[in-house]
Amino acid sequence: MSENKSETPLLDQLEEGAWPSFVKEIKMAAKKSPMAKDLLGQLERSYKEKISHWKHGGIVGVMGYGGGIIGRYSDLPEKFPGVSHFHTLRVNHPSGWFYKTDALRKICDIWEKHGSGVTNMHGSTGDIILLGTKTDELEPIFAELQKIDFDLGGSGSDMRTPSCCVGQARCEWACYDTMKACYDFTTTYQDELHRPAFPYKFKFKFSGCPNDCVASIARADLSVIGIWRDAIQMDKEAVKEYAASGLDIGRDVAERCPAKCMEWDGKELKIDNQYCRHCMHCINAMPKALSPGKDRGATILLGSKAPIVEGALLSSVLIPFVKMEPPYQEIKDIIAKIWDIWSEEGKNRERVGEFIQRVGLGNFLDAIGLEPQPEMVAHPRENPYVFYEEYFEEDGQEQGK
Repeated sequence: MSENKSETPLLDQLEEGAWPSFVKEIKMAAKKSPMAKDLLGQLERSYKEKISHWKHGGIVGVMGYGGGIIGRYSDLPEKFPGVSHFHTLRVNHPSGWFYKTDALRKICDIWEKHGSGVTNMHGSTGDIILLGTKTDELEPIFAELQKIDFDLGGSGSDMRTPSCCVGQARCEWACYDTMKACYDFTTTYQDELHRPAFPYKFKFKFSGCPNDCVASIARADLSVIGIWRDAIQMDKEAVKEYAASGLDIGRDVAERCPAKCMEWDGKELKIDNQYCRHCMHCINAMPKALSPGKDRGATILLGSKAPIVEGALLSSVLIPFVKMEPPYQEIKDIIAKIWDIWSEEGKNRERVGEFIQRVGLGNFLDAIGLEPQPEMVAHPRENPYVFYEEYFEEDGQEQGK
């Protein structure tokens, strides 16, 4: 590291306050890693000049894989040679982020040997993020990760690493086994994960209930959110206990129901389940008294994204209810049709949600062979001046009327 290498006044400010600081962590790594030392120097310069000194150049990866590594180079290699190459590896995490400490120690040992020692647990997709290594170290890192049964995740225009909540492993509200589904989809689509072939990225996220603890409805191209389709289970005695303990069930539960399907008369709670929107509010408020119904499965939603190329999108309902039982073939058949039409007709860097907006939901549903359903409608149409074509069969032919 060159000029003013120990002077980082702007970065030092980020160590102030009660919250943990990434600067403090990089400084700890810098005690052993020249790469981390030069990282501090370049970051300080970027903060001072208010421009980034990182550049993306060329394609970098490991043999046989097109994804999993994000190439990054410094545009100041003479001043900060330690970060002249500073590539990021995405490592596929275990479902639900359950690790043994021994596995984490092995990953850290590999990274301290071949990289900067700086990590991010975890990236927004879910991967273990290993920040900063040189091109010549990529193959040795990959080989050592394979020896401890870890694989690279997704990057680029491919299927990104699927992620899920802890599901039935630790959550009583989970309506299906999220970890089993996540692992199944990860292994099923290995080729799509490692070899980019899509117009842009495609993310799976699995949430066990509508609380959606992995925020799939906002971040996943295909969201699988646990749901039930029968009545909410109720323990009436437990409801009375909540009331006796001081909970204002009328104000804090019934009146805050978005569907207004609950009624509390001071003694008994009534739920009109046909209007329930499955928002989980009442269950979260009285977890000992209420729980999801027994007929459980998932709602499949499609099309969310963050505001990178265009504006943010939330997922829309694609399949209102499906039983989540291996091998999940009904969902996989739909995924194949979605990928076929999107890969054929999608524009470069166009997420599937943007593609649907461009071609229209009706055309998209027709292309993948799904019948329109009321649950797919975000809100009633606002323009009454819409004309529909009516079709009838005559002599085996469909004709417009």
